[in-house]
Amino acid sequence: MTETPKTPLSYRDAGVDIEAGERLVGAIGPMAKATARAGVMGGLGGFGALFDLKKAGYDDPILVSGTDGVGTKLMLAFEAGQHNTVGIDLVAMCANDVLAQGAEPLFFLDYFATGKLEGGIAEAVVSGIAEGCRQSGCALVGGETAEMPGMYPPGHYDLAGFVVGAVDRDKVLPRMDDMVPGDVLIGIASSGPHSNGYSLIRRIVEREGLNHASPSPFSNQTLGEALLTPTRLYSHIALPLIRSGLVKGLAHITGGGLTENTPRMVPGHLTPVIDRKAWTPLPVFQWLQQAGNVTEDEMHRTFNMGIGLIFAVAATDADAAMAQLNDAGENAVILGHLAAK
Repeated sequence: MTETPKTPLSYRDAGVDIEAGERLVGAIGPMAKATARAGVMGGLGGFGALFDLKKAGYDDPILVSGTDGVGTKLMLAFEAGQHNTVGIDLVAMCANDVLAQGAEPLFFLDYFATGKLEGGIAEAVVSGIAEGCRQSGCALVGGETAEMPGMYPPGHYDLAGFVVGAVDRDKVLPRMDDMVPGDVLIGIASSGPHSNGYSLIRRIVEREGLNHASPSPFSNQTLGEALLTPTRLYSHIALPLIRSGLVKGLAHITGGGLTENTPRMVPGHLTPVIDRKAWTPLPVFQWLQQAGNVTEDEMHRTFNMGIGLIFAVAATDADAAMAQLNDAGENAVILGHLAAK
């Protein structure tokens, strides 16, 4: 009995389009090149990315690394079909974290995974990543694009990012040994929820009978546009203050909100005391609290409440720090102080 010849199979038959991947790499090249900075060696395509710390101006640096994602904010991007801002979020979540250690973000790598490369979605995402790198002053030096048939629903993807920064040894934060009761806490604004609390946000939106196309109850945009406002990047604001020696500690307000993130920069014998009446939360948070009937404590341990970054400075340096931040265009707010436990 003669066997029927088997049809030859290819990677494309299995759902992986090598040519689409190559086209994406070609599109990414100019975006990555536009983020080049002092220290970058070579371009995309190698097995690893090289970076020269001396050319970046460091003689005795400490390297600081960070990795993060965008969380369920991605679900809103899928629903709204808006993919060009979540890349900014991805860079910000990583770059702002290493900034909290006093580090300048130097280079960034991304991981983009999807079931099928289609419709310019990956290009839009990477354009946002490149924009986030530009805003934070770090270079997009590489990454991984994974096309994995059957792993994700059509139009869905996952994102992760990895950043490396550097800080001079004597500028590493937090300087916990220098912190004393009475040190002042100064906050600067967020652009909205940034990339945290979106599981609760989506639950509130659903219960209110709204969707991404609904008029926003707190702005003149659609709800999707408003909630996809990208995370702020703070390097250009914070680094001059850090290098001046005024900053003892820095807290990036992410998951866990003000309640859980502020203590991360403080030694165990001190506690941050924040006056919740010192600033007015952004309209998005006022709406979320009212629509979701969310308690005040739950709001503050879930969201940034309009404060994206908190500086700890000596009481004698508070005026100078406030002046420097306000000169940079920030509307800085004294939020409270450190106290003995």
